[in-house]
Amino acid sequence: MPASRPTAQPAGPLVVSGVSMHDLLASCAAAATISRPPRQPEPEKTEQAGRAEREQGHRRAA
Repeated sequence: MPASRPTAQPAGPLVVSGVSMHDLLASCAAAATISRPPRQPEPEKTEQAGRAEREQGHRRAA
């Protein structure tokens, strides 16, 4: 029986799924962004907005 020679492996990375690394990383980043709940507004900004709304209401009433 003759000795068989092993076949050479390709030099580059083996692509099995057909999805590029760029697309894979982009989809992971998008999924992480969507899965996070929206941030709560900072208290100082909320108080300033409330004051501005109250002042607008007083100006309209006057």
